[in-house]
Amino acid sequence: MNNLVILIPIALVLGLLALGAFLWTLRSGQYEDLDGAAERILHDDDSKPQ
Repeated sequence: MNNLVILIPIALVLGLLALGAFLWTLRSGQYEDLDGAAERILHDDDSKPQ
């Protein structure tokens, strides 16, 4: 029973951190171009980055 007093708040804090990280990625635009990266890898682009 004493373990639950410690583990439940830790689980809640970790859950809130995960939710905060997910909301941060939504606001920063991580999910706006889901198909772009998958298509760019298939294009044969010979230009080298400078």
